[in-house]
Amino acid sequence: MLPDKRSYVARPATMPIEETACRTRLKVLGAEFEEQAPQSDADGCVLPFPLKLKRLSRSIDIEPDAIINCATAETSARFATEVIAPAARTELGEELTVVGQASAYVCRPRNGTRKLSEHAFGNALDIARFTLTGGTSVEVEPAPPEKNAKFLDAIRNAACGPFKTVLGPGSDADHARHLHIDLAPRKNGGTFCQ
Repeated sequence: MLPDKRSYVARPATMPIEETACRTRLKVLGAEFEEQAPQSDADGCVLPFPLKLKRLSRSIDIEPDAIINCATAETSARFATEVIAPAARTELGEELTVVGQASAYVCRPRNGTRKLSEHAFGNALDIARFTLTGGTSVEVEPAPPEKNAKFLDAIRNAACGPFKTVLGPGSDADHARHLHIDLAPRKNGGTFCQ
């Protein structure tokens, strides 16, 4: 794998102020998390201040728990509360209870390349399903039922902006059954959404 410039940044001895502030904001949002040991790998994967995200808010769980960086945890928690939950109410008439994730931190390259994935920095989350109060499960899939499609489209469209990369069914075969969202650093703060 080809290391990224982030692969070589030394972990500070003490937690930086932006990490501490992020954790404070997460607590205010009602998210639950645990601190985890730093992650690093000879291939260049690195996550200096990882969190195990256990809940996105007081009423929204994430399953299974996700090891990610704080910025991704915070953006995901806000997105679940401010976008996904209201879309579930509007489009499906139910409350969101669980966001089912398929991948968070994992040391690997981007699909089909040798360049490190945003997952290798705890900077990405793959969402495969949403569970609602009535027991309804909405899967991210290529051809969902019409009602689910409207809900999934609303989420996917709204994700482009808070997240810098959004990929899902139709973008390529690797993203046919999940919604990939990440905070990849892009030139001029741009986005890549497919």
